[in-house]
Amino acid sequence: MPTIAASETTSQSQTETKLRHDWTNEEARALYDAPFNDLLFRAHVIHRQNFNPNHVQKCKLLSIKTGGCAEDCGYCNQSAHHNTGLKASKLMQVERVLQGAREARDAGATRYCMGAAWREPKERDMDTIVAMIEGVRALGMETCMTLGMLSPKDVSRLHDAGLDYYNHNIDTSERYYPEVIKTRNFKDRLETLANIREAGINVCSGGILGLGEEKQDRVDMLVTLANLEEHPQSVPINMLIPIEGTPLENAKPVDTIEFVRAIALARILMPLSDIRLSAGRSDMSDEMQALCFFAGANSIFVGDTLLTADNPDEDKDDILFGKLGIEPTPPNI
Repeated sequence: MPTIAASETTSQSQTETKLRHDWTNEEARALYDAPFNDLLFRAHVIHRQNFNPNHVQKCKLLSIKTGGCAEDCGYCNQSAHHNTGLKASKLMQVERVLQGAREARDAGATRYCMGAAWREPKERDMDTIVAMIEGVRALGMETCMTLGMLSPKDVSRLHDAGLDYYNHNIDTSERYYPEVIKTRNFKDRLETLANIREAGINVCSGGILGLGEEKQDRVDMLVTLANLEEHPQSVPINMLIPIEGTPLENAKPVDTIEFVRAIALARILMPLSDIRLSAGRSDMSDEMQALCFFAGANSIFVGDTLLTADNPDEDKDDILFGKLGIEPTPPNI
């Protein structure tokens, strides 16, 4: 097993901020497999060089259109292919979304993320989507949307509306992707990311751990993101929430140390990206989350619901922040 000496880690991490887009899978796997303390030390040094290590951004994620999705993602209870008992709903009205954004802002959130369970948005819905983006930005919050695949016209309208981030996760490695999703291929995901990036919208893209993938799949997923033309400005790392009625309802939980290793590797490969500790926090101990923050995670989603899944309530997060001496990241727009 490779060892990273403390002196080597410090000097290497200082050059890492120059950003690389030529990582090999072998290099990344060697980092992932390094002694845990060495890996965390290297990741934390890089994190501290580029971020305030005691700031974590609070984000809020709202499902603006729930259920009935045409995709067959094996982890998702919103897929029309799975019998999970979730009822489909229509796209929310703009004022309802903005009221939620006001409440999130007043509770300390600085980013408002809105997700619709679609394969792609329909033209008739774009005026409403644009109004949501413009309204949330007027509240002084960063905006993020996840709407599935986009046409060039859709991308242009989102850009003109002032959308800050577009989320489109690659989920897992290219090798393992067909085991999880069959209605869309890995290339489709990358093409959407390229369209978003070329339009000048910040890219938010990450993946899910616990889909039944191997360690190498986790590494390969992060290498794919790190070797894009530009690193995603936002990288959400999710821990699968197994949901009854989905093909992955009996998936084996991810080992805590393995999850933290993935967070640390993401920070090393993408030094300037926001690493978002996303779904699955309800099943994470305070100690696990603290390790993730030390390894480079600098963002969470707050509120007791994350789209349609459970999430720690804000009081619990505030208590955790207090224990760790962490403060919410101030707004930057």
